[in-house]
Amino acid sequence: MNRIEALFARTERKVLSMFTTAGYPALDDTLRVCRALQDAGVEMIELGFPFSDPLADGPTIQRSNEQALANGMSLKVLFGQLKALRDNVDIPVLLMGYLNPVLQYGVERFCAACAEVGIDGLILPDMPVDEYKETYQALFAKYDLRSVFLVTPQTSPERIRMLDEITTGFLYVVSVASVTGNKLAVDDTRKQYFQRIHEMKLKSPTMVGFGIHDRQSFEESTAMLRGGIIGSALLKVLETSKDIEADVRSFVADIRPVV
Repeated sequence: MNRIEALFARTERKVLSMFTTAGYPALDDTLRVCRALQDAGVEMIELGFPFSDPLADGPTIQRSNEQALANGMSLKVLFGQLKALRDNVDIPVLLMGYLNPVLQYGVERFCAACAEVGIDGLILPDMPVDEYKETYQALFAKYDLRSVFLVTPQTSPERIRMLDEITTGFLYVVSVASVTGNKLAVDDTRKQYFQRIHEMKLKSPTMVGFGIHDRQSFEESTAMLRGGIIGSALLKVLETSKDIEADVRSFVADIRPVV
């Protein structure tokens, strides 16, 4: 069983996933941050590979991309670092990023490298669904990589069900039609959106992201969904951290104490 499937099968808790940018804050901090997140109680990690033009991301993730690229991060460097991933981290790890660097690297070469280092799934938000079905779906399956697709408040029920059918990891429920990093207020509109997703009784686990930044926003946004994803709020911690392990532990404990 893939680690992502195993996670959702064994726990009834709201799954806490966090996004961090590879090669940030320093080039060699990738595995250090991942290990710190696991040790702090995070149950899944989305590891972003930086891109020069991250259009869907807010200023915090953009800055982390710029810094990681300036540090010398690339897919070649990242896969070199990740050779030691499974010596350090047991929880599910997905790679998240834009399609362009993957195409430049070579899609099958990329998938093979993911499988070699123990990556469990891929989130490529700008990957066209038709291209996935025609070209990439078989490659993902060949290398045992779970696919994740995104839905937004504007996504039609028909498209949500179609994406649910082809998703093999989880369905990423984007909380707002905006870029990352804006603090989420779970108002009546958001609650109705989450309720609508819940009532569709989809086959895929549903993980909500964009704007979750503290315990209240995590608990409120995951009330009817399977779990939540935090990115920009963590990167802000890393941006000024003098002690990554201690600061990550404190940040995660503020979101959800370890039990």
